[in-house]
Amino acid sequence: MTYEFLQHYWCFIVSLLGAILVFLLFVQGANSMARSLGWTEEGRRLVYNSTGRKWEFTFTTLVTFGGAFFASFPLFYSTSFGGAYWLWMIILFTFVLQAVSYEFQNKIGNFLGPKTFQFFLTLNGIVGPLLLGGAVATFFEGSNFIIEKNNLIDAGAITPIISRWANASHGLDALLNPWVLVLGFAVVFLARVLGILYVMNNVNDEDIRSRGSVRLIGAAVPFVVLFVAYLVHLLLKDGFAVNPETGEIFMEPYKYFNNFIEMWYLLILLLIGVVLVLFGIGKTIISKDYISGIWPAGIGTVLTVLALLLCCAWNNTAYYPSTADLQSSLTLSNSCSSEFTLRTMFYVSLLVPFVLAYIVYAWRAIDAKKLDKDEIQTDHAY
Repeated sequence: MTYEFLQHYWCFIVSLLGAILVFLLFVQGANSMARSLGWTEEGRRLVYNSTGRKWEFTFTTLVTFGGAFFASFPLFYSTSFGGAYWLWMIILFTFVLQAVSYEFQNKIGNFLGPKTFQFFLTLNGIVGPLLLGGAVATFFEGSNFIIEKNNLIDAGAITPIISRWANASHGLDALLNPWVLVLGFAVVFLARVLGILYVMNNVNDEDIRSRGSVRLIGAAVPFVVLFVAYLVHLLLKDGFAVNPETGEIFMEPYKYFNNFIEMWYLLILLLIGVVLVLFGIGKTIISKDYISGIWPAGIGTVLTVLALLLCCAWNNTAYYPSTADLQSSLTLSNSCSSEFTLRTMFYVSLLVPFVLAYIVYAWRAIDAKKLDKDEIQTDHAY
């Protein structure tokens, strides 16, 4: 195991966690559609109780994603999470609101009323995916930061801070880039698509399923348009390339298109993922009896996002480019932990399959019985 292999290995692990996180945003997507899926108060409670079984998976994956990034690529963590903190704080705040809302919306003594906490769930269902999608877009579009490693050895430096944001917006300036918003809203509508597919599969209610098949069209069309638009933009734009011998960052025409051609296996992964997502959507719309679209669409989402995230980092590409100073852009080699740290974590990561097996077991146990109206009358209902 060379140092370079370990860098690429941990890039794969972090990207896989990010891809799984995007799939798990079906919780947010379903919550943002709760009022249209569940027309009555009882119907809305069915939706919230369906997603309430899974919100811990999304939150835990978000935290694990951040932790893995911190351990393997600490300079990215300090630059993005420390510099663009307004962006990440808003994301985390909406997820905290989500957790509180599930527990308190129907508790005795809730003086704010259930609708207040349901509004918070809707807010998280829109803002969370939008900002997470925008954060992913910065891997291709760039962010406004500067790296100054000399501060660590400069005796005259006031504080030994390596990275700093180049303006006072601290991450919110990314939303001024229209392409960041395009991908952000694409993730919002993808989350809605996955949320509808999940609720149709998980809730045993004909009214919700019939509404879901109609609402699915309204979510799928803007998602496909926005995603295709961003994908075309990505393949035609100049990318942030790295000279492997000198470490110099430079702009390369059609960099991401070239990456997919040179790393053909990522292109195959991307195409399979896109086909699976479209299959899950299309068959659910066409067939009235088909309610398992969440699985091909979910697997396709993971494969597609994984291919995109690896495309922005592998093959001598700067995965976190700087628009303020091109040479401050982060690459796998200039932002990773020491070889000892990456090697030690590699052996720890061998336990991941056991963790995944437990998650699959817990998921199957939770979903052993489809959710129906009788279950929301129990003491454990949200």
